[in-house]
Amino acid sequence: DVGSSNSQLTDLSTSFYSTLYADNRFRTGKKVKTPAEDLETLSIMSEKAVVEGANASLETGKKLASGVFLTKDIVNSPHNVLNSLSLADTAKRIAEQSGGVITCKILGKAECEERGMGAYLGVARASETEPQFIHLTYTPPDGKVNKKVGVIGKGLLFDTGGYNIKTTMMELMKFDCGGAAAVLGAARAIGAMQPPGVEAHFVVAACENMINERGVVPSDILTASNGKTIEVLNTDAEGRLTLADALVYCDKELDCSSIIELSTLTGACMIALGKGVSGVWTDDEDLAAELTEIAKVTEEKAWRMPLEKSYNKELESKIADIKNIGGRYGGAITAALFLQNFVDKKKPFAHIDIAGPVWDEGAGSATGYGAKLVSEWVRRNGEKI
Repeated sequence: DVGSSNSQLTDLSTSFYSTLYADNRFRTGKKVKTPAEDLETLSIMSEKAVVEGANASLETGKKLASGVFLTKDIVNSPHNVLNSLSLADTAKRIAEQSGGVITCKILGKAECEERGMGAYLGVARASETEPQFIHLTYTPPDGKVNKKVGVIGKGLLFDTGGYNIKTTMMELMKFDCGGAAAVLGAARAIGAMQPPGVEAHFVVAACENMINERGVVPSDILTASNGKTIEVLNTDAEGRLTLADALVYCDKELDCSSIIELSTLTGACMIALGKGVSGVWTDDEDLAAELTEIAKVTEEKAWRMPLEKSYNKELESKIADIKNIGGRYGGAITAALFLQNFVDKKKPFAHIDIAGPVWDEGAGSATGYGAKLVSEWVRRNGEKI
């Protein structure tokens, strides 16, 4: 019965408002689509007495849907409309519209250089804009914090593959910012819902992976902000390089107690799980169970994958600390293992590869995947003591 619990009402509201999404930014005339154009009112009937706080639950669902809308808008935006600078402007607007519970910091090139973010800056060298390292901080209105968490999203606004240029699917590579979109969409929702007890840091190392005379080339050696040296053997394995410095930032500079990261990282994950399920890699059993439960609640399918430590051999470099790519097989696993080098091994951390479910091929548009999952994870952390 839809009126029997607040959670059901929130889910109903989120689903309803989500069906009203239409991206008409690039349509004109008869191409413009208006879902439920003639709808004036919606009534919810229940055989039981509607629970206390029903209107607040319905409003929460609307706020979640607003985060999903933003996630879709970001992923759907072509690169000539949305680059790193305009994504940073979007982050600033999220803070401005939050009523003071979210603050925004944008680190520029000089500030990233001061922190030694050589992995991220290496990828950003060929970008059309200066690097934009985005950091949003949510603090509950009463200032009381039980948990301090970090959420990182891969923010490649377009990915050509670099000098290891993509030969297929390049026209879809505007969706390579899907992780960043989910994180910023969640930030918008969290700013509206204002959950108590949690301080949340939303981090995106935004740039593009392009080709020009300044671009990184195969065999380059980059140094991440934790001092790890990385031999770049494939410029199309660039997302993990930007994430490396974002992870160090959340771990060392912000000292988040737990971290999750979302990224459209590997085609190998899509081959393993298809286009409807994300892959989750973590060594922390509690975090794994928590994300599995949340994925069921938000109806964003996710499956835990193995962190097979013996595959670390694939990442061994003869001239640097680590390579940025492994062998032909198990690519999604070696990508996850690579990221483990940039977070304290004692800290709960999960890598979520959303390359499959971020895009609806039939509809030719973004799904909004991840915004609800991140929002619910942040909210639940506020309930922990």
